[in-house]
Amino acid sequence: MENKKVIQVKNLTKMYKLYDKPSDRLKEALGLTRKKLYKEHYALHDVNFDISEGECVGIIGTNGSGKSTILKIITGVLTPTEGEVKVDGRISALLELGAGFNMEYSGLENVYLNGTMIGFSKEEIDARLDDILEFADIGDFIHQPVKTYSSGMFVRLAFAVAINIDPEILVVDEALSVGDVFFQAKCYHKFEEFKKQGKTILFVSHDLSSVSKYCDRVILLNKGVKLDEGSPKQMVDLYKQLLVGQKPVKQVESANAETGAEGTAGETEEKENAGSFQANPNMLEYGNRMAEIIKFEVLDDKGVRSNTIEKGSTFKIRMKVRFNQDIQEPIMAYTFKNIKGTEITGTNTMFEKVQTEKSAKGDICTATFTQEMNLQGGEYLLSFGCTGYKDGDFTVFHRLYDACNITVVSSKNTVGFYDMNSRVEITSEN
Repeated sequence: MENKKVIQVKNLTKMYKLYDKPSDRLKEALGLTRKKLYKEHYALHDVNFDISEGECVGIIGTNGSGKSTILKIITGVLTPTEGEVKVDGRISALLELGAGFNMEYSGLENVYLNGTMIGFSKEEIDARLDDILEFADIGDFIHQPVKTYSSGMFVRLAFAVAINIDPEILVVDEALSVGDVFFQAKCYHKFEEFKKQGKTILFVSHDLSSVSKYCDRVILLNKGVKLDEGSPKQMVDLYKQLLVGQKPVKQVESANAETGAEGTAGETEEKENAGSFQANPNMLEYGNRMAEIIKFEVLDDKGVRSNTIEKGSTFKIRMKVRFNQDIQEPIMAYTFKNIKGTEITGTNTMFEKVQTEKSAKGDICTATFTQEMNLQGGEYLLSFGCTGYKDGDFTVFHRLYDACNITVVSSKNTVGFYDMNSRVEITSEN
């Protein structure tokens, strides 16, 4: 049985009229001119998507892409120019925290004021009051006027009110980054509780790690238009291409013939030729190709090409780059991600303060990174990149996202992504 659609966005358009001067707006309002005195700016243009009950859906995009506008229309703060939005369920919106607070009222009075505005009776607010006060954790300040609060205390209380009204649909716009690190941790814990309860969440954030971690599906907006929707990893990869001015490409049909496992055969005469190393035939590949990654490989502690690395061992990541134009100080990089697309670690030649000696047109250079494998046992994705500066602007020459998988084999895992390699000593006293 298909899940119920709780949010339906159909042909949604939001257009603003931009006037050169205030008098033009007045002339039009009074009907004093038939001439068009404004420019049309589309914050959203013909956007369509559905969200089903229990889904956690992210919306990402560059600044000005219409993310906040679409949330405000869904929550009723703005009205669309064209199209419609249908919402089936009670919404709690974490947009502009504290927007409905009266600065002269105490924190406690504002709790009841906000609860009433949302539609709760005094008895219903009473039942939730302890949870709100415990979550906000501002002590006796709850009885003081809100105008005396620090900015941190203000957003803590506003967040506590919004998050504890038991909504069916939670709409979040960058609100999980409020307060200090401990309060942020509490916010994320509450967010995870909502997910486990099967509530519907619509989540807008520039924190791509959080988007990858929490969202089941992601919608990518650009300049008011929906570019695509799909898995968090796919959409985050497309978004990163937008950030560097590339035309987004979802995936390549086939890997570069010179790149990856097949392209590395016969390149060296050492035992590194041995072993089995598999590239991803559907890796995401883009860049202007002023420089090109023509080979990559991973070598285990025995110098054998392999997709499997033992935890605690020393291994090498190697990439070969051909320069198709003269490039000054190119940067070679690699990044490990988990299978959800969250970047875990990586480095590049700039971080490591290593310069490329030969980068003229026709030159080929190889960067070899040697390090210990301290990631926990599991499956990871390895990406490669060659970037740099051209005429003063940061430029992507060639990137290979999810170029290959790496399996880390471990006999001992600890908490999180990394092993701190602790040495434990226990002493006893009689």
